[in-house]
Amino acid sequence: MLKIYTDLKDAQRTILNRRRPETPLPEALQQSLRRIFGRDLAPAAAVAEILADVRSRGDAALRDWTARIDGVTLDRFAIERDEIAAAADRLPADLVDSLRFAADRIRRFHSHQPLPSWTTNDMGGRLGQKMAPLDRVGVYVPGGTAPLPSTLLMSAIPAQVAGVKDVSVVTPPGRNTGTVSDVILAAAHVAGMDTLYRLGGAQAIGALAYGTESIPRVDKIVGPGNLFVTLAKQQVFGVVGLDGLAGPTETVVVADKSANPAWVAADLLAQAEHDVLATAILFTPSMKLAEAVQVEVAKQLEERSRGSIIAASLAGQSGIVITRDVEEGVRLADEFAPEHMCLATENPEQWQGQVTHAGGLFMGERSFEVLGDYVAGPSHTMPTGGTARFASPLNVLDFVRITSIVALDDETCAALSPHAARLAFAEQLDAHAQAALFRTKDVRR
Repeated sequence: MLKIYTDLKDAQRTILNRRRPETPLPEALQQSLRRIFGRDLAPAAAVAEILADVRSRGDAALRDWTARIDGVTLDRFAIERDEIAAAADRLPADLVDSLRFAADRIRRFHSHQPLPSWTTNDMGGRLGQKMAPLDRVGVYVPGGTAPLPSTLLMSAIPAQVAGVKDVSVVTPPGRNTGTVSDVILAAAHVAGMDTLYRLGGAQAIGALAYGTESIPRVDKIVGPGNLFVTLAKQQVFGVVGLDGLAGPTETVVVADKSANPAWVAADLLAQAEHDVLATAILFTPSMKLAEAVQVEVAKQLEERSRGSIIAASLAGQSGIVITRDVEEGVRLADEFAPEHMCLATENPEQWQGQVTHAGGLFMGERSFEVLGDYVAGPSHTMPTGGTARFASPLNVLDFVRITSIVALDDETCAALSPHAARLAFAEQLDAHAQAALFRTKDVRR
């Protein structure tokens, strides 16, 4: 049952509280760590051990950890172009058509994002910035409880639009099989990928960060993953760039009495089926809608194949919060800073200007979040855990670097140098000051 909160303070202590204590590691995960490492080990320490081994032993470490964790011995990691293309031929034609449809919309959307290089002469000499794509990018595509071809498209295509020439995709091999789902391979084919690597977990992040005999080192790693992938990304930051540290997915719906309760319930269930730690919250001033949604959730849950995951998510960190009015619902949702915010109201445009903290803003019941997951156009890799307060969805700017251009003339150099020297002396950096003062004596020297 999806709980209805009529007391806002109760909701703020529980489902709206991002500072709740971390839950203990599940016993199954602790047992898995004991099996793999032969002793009790915290996840962060386990990840550090894997990364150090990959950095030291390269491919040999990758094979060992893949055998221990995934139960498969790999003779090679790379899946080449012919194998990728063959997978697309094995799938139903309409599914491949939908992959192409999604890829086209993702590419068209990101092609609209500007990447300006510019210069100006109005500050003396020439100043500006140069935009250039990153050389190499790694994309992590999860493949644990379900294959996620959409993540490949949503991550690799913005990098391609930005001009990145070398995009390496890693995805876990099937446990005890070593295979990769045909639908992920088909997505790679549709995106124009030449190579995909069968590799998952912390060892895959280590391979991308440090490079091995078979897998090239990259400049930035993007893409979501499980706890171990996230910890590995955190530990290699600085060696490589990151898109962010993805937490459990979340959606917030703000709805008024005009909303369709069956649709709202379906949207909440769609989010909850990702993960037992996923969050699905409804804000509404209408008790009638809240009760109808509650009934619909219970009804639809019986028909869902991932019902146990959904039920755990709904019981753990999800719920319906009754607000005074829509305005309060929007305010509370914005304070929560969700990954996805959906405005299922009669006039969603009325509230758009009041939303400043959301990874994605979905306007109206026809612009529902599942379309954003697959085919709307923007990348579905969005900030989680409240990081929408300062972070953005994955976009082409994540795959470029900016170089500042400074080319000053003699007159500007002479005018700026005394100010620079004065500021340097204030910071007790007399070598800095002297470098500037030399120019004031003879700017042509």
